[in-house]
Amino acid sequence: MVKKLWKPKLPGLLRDGFDVGKRQDQATSGTKVDFPRMKEGGLDAQFFAVFVAQGPRTPEGNAIVQKKALDILAAIRKSVGANPDQAEIALTPDDAYKLKELDKRAIFIGLENGYALGDDVTLIKKYYDMGIRYITLCHTSNNDICDSSTDKKKGTEYHGLSPFGKEVVAEMNKTGMIIDVSHSSDETFMDVIRLSKAPVIASHSCSRAVCDHPRNLTDDDLRSLAKNGGVIQMCFLSDYVKKPDPNPKRDSVMAIVSKKYNDFQGLSNEQSKEAYREYREAGRKFPNKLATVQDMVNHIDHIVKVIGVDYVGIGTDFDGGGDLSGCRDVSMMGNVTLELVKRGYSENEIRKIWGGNFMRVFQAVQKSATL
Repeated sequence: MVKKLWKPKLPGLLRDGFDVGKRQDQATSGTKVDFPRMKEGGLDAQFFAVFVAQGPRTPEGNAIVQKKALDILAAIRKSVGANPDQAEIALTPDDAYKLKELDKRAIFIGLENGYALGDDVTLIKKYYDMGIRYITLCHTSNNDICDSSTDKKKGTEYHGLSPFGKEVVAEMNKTGMIIDVSHSSDETFMDVIRLSKAPVIASHSCSRAVCDHPRNLTDDDLRSLAKNGGVIQMCFLSDYVKKPDPNPKRDSVMAIVSKKYNDFQGLSNEQSKEAYREYREAGRKFPNKLATVQDMVNHIDHIVKVIGVDYVGIGTDFDGGGDLSGCRDVSMMGNVTLELVKRGYSENEIRKIWGGNFMRVFQAVQKSATL
C-alpha cells in the first residue's frame, strides 16, 4: 500500500550541507524526515511543503513571498534530484504506485499558505505546472484569500472567503489543484464546502470534540466534509492532539522568541534559520509533555464514529511542529499502524487511513479539472 504523510516544512533543505538522502538523527538534527527514515517507517509517498509565513499584504510583500516560494520549490527539486536512486518527484497518484514498485519514495509538493498567490489568480496554474498539487488557503493569519482560524490581531475580516478567495476556489477546481482547508476559520471552511465542485482536504487537522482547538474541525465540519467527499488528515502537533499541561516557563520563553521574530512572519531565509534554531533550543530547555500515538488514534476513532472510515487519513506536520510520544519521526510510523491493529481496524480500513482515502480525493480532483 502507498502510505501518505504530510508536509514537513523542511528546515533541513535550507541548511548548508543538509542531505535528505542521508539518515539524520532526530535528537541531534531536529529533523523528522529524510529518505532513509521514510523507508524504515514504510512510508512510500509524502508531500513536501513549500511553506511561506504570512507577511505584508502589499505588492512588495507579494513579490518577496513569491520569490521565496520559488526558492523553496527549487530546493525541494534539487534535493530530490540529488538522490535519484531513493526518490523522485510525483505528480499523480499513478506516479506514486509506479515509484513504489521501483522501491523509491514518491515526493509530492504542496504550497502551504495561499499568501504566495498574492492577489493573482493566474499563479494557481503556474504553480500547478511547476508540480504543486495542493494549496493550503491560509496559515496562522488572514490573507487576501480568507480568514484564518487563529488570527488574533485582525480577527474576522471577510466572514469566510474574500471575493478573491471565491475566485481562487473556482480556479483551483478548474486547474485540478487540491484545496486544503487546514488553518482556515470555520466560516472559511463552510464557504469552501459550499462552493467547491471537487472534494477538499484538511491536510493536518484533528477533531475539535476530542481536543478543543480552533485549528481542529467540529463534528458539523466533519459531516460537511464527508458530504463533500473530502478527507481530514491527522495532525501530530501535540497541542492539537491533547490539551497540554500548564507549562508557564515554556510559554514565557516561547512568547519572547515569537515576539523577537515578529510571530515568525515576514522573515528572510537567514532570519528564519535563526528563529528556528532559537525556537528549537527553547523547546529543548523547556519541553512539553507530548501527546501519544494512542491520543492521536483517539481522534481517528471519534472521526470514524461520526462520519466513517472513508474520510480520515494521516497528516503529521512533521518538521512543522509534529511530534508525538511513540512517533517522533517518520521512521516510527509503524507504531501508528500497530495501534490501529490493536483497536481492531481491518487491513482494508488501515489501507484507507494510510493513503487510500487521500488518493481517492486526489484522483477525483484531477478528474474534475476542466483546464
